[in-house]
Amino acid sequence: MPLRGLPDRPGANAVSEPAPAGDGPLVRLGRDDVCIIVVTFNSRHCIDRIAPVLAEFRHVIVVDNASEDDTRECVRAALPNAELIASPVNLGFGAANNLALNRTRTRYALLMNPDCLPTAACIDTLLEAADRFPEAAMLAPQLQRDADALEISYRWPSSLWRSRGPGADGPCCVGFVSGAAMLLNHRIMQEVGFFDEDFFLYYEDEDLCLRTFRAHKAIIVVPSARLIHLSRSSSRGGAPLRVEYLRGFHHAQSKILFATKHHGPRQARALRTRTLALAWLSLIPRLMLPSPRHLSRLLGRIAGLHRIHS
Repeated sequence: MPLRGLPDRPGANAVSEPAPAGDGPLVRLGRDDVCIIVVTFNSRHCIDRIAPVLAEFRHVIVVDNASEDDTRECVRAALPNAELIASPVNLGFGAANNLALNRTRTRYALLMNPDCLPTAACIDTLLEAADRFPEAAMLAPQLQRDADALEISYRWPSSLWRSRGPGADGPCCVGFVSGAAMLLNHRIMQEVGFFDEDFFLYYEDEDLCLRTFRAHKAIIVVPSARLIHLSRSSSRGGAPLRVEYLRGFHHAQSKILFATKHHGPRQARALRTRTLALAWLSLIPRLMLPSPRHLSRLLGRIAGLHRIHS
């Protein structure tokens, strides 16, 4: 089925083939040219699924954000080839990735959530595309919810124009790709800057993509690289309602932070007022037809918005 969300702009359906790079021999990227970076938090249930593929790669870094389960022990047992960075505190998604990115010495870094189901073929396809488009700052696969359902994982920056039309059928320049899986050209992204660590969770990928887009660096989606993403299943633990509360809390805070940074304090205050009003109005039906998971997330959103000082 077609994927809604592709930029409907002239010439947006594909990127042109790069020109030959002189008369010298072509340098082909291999698996030793990429470091796979995974950030975990109470992700023990994900490790056995991703370990067989990650074991095929020489450079792997796992940053554990102070998990309360046995994620670290599972990583040590299942991924002896990986460098494990065991943070004593939860740094947040962006800061944990930055910690690994600053230690990376390979030409590319593949950031991947632990709730993805990677295949070596998907990663190899991304590397082949990076080899074809060496000036791209960022490349990303087409995410899928399962074997059949595509996820809207790329678009133009929503603050500039609305994305419309079918999904890409070849490599395509876009303005946003999901942080669930992105292949970074390390040299170019050092120029742009890595994640803004003011974002603890959520919107850090949108901020990174917008800064890359504004720096006139190419972001390319590679639809032939397919990756299943089991969204919102990377963290568990013994308190699932607390996890939902914190998701709502951090999403609300990051949403307003993004608006403040990129649209100014005035628009951010207006957005906060609207979002808070809608959240309070949503509370009544949530209490009448309770869903503990959705109610916890809504209460977290309300708390996050009230904690913002503007």
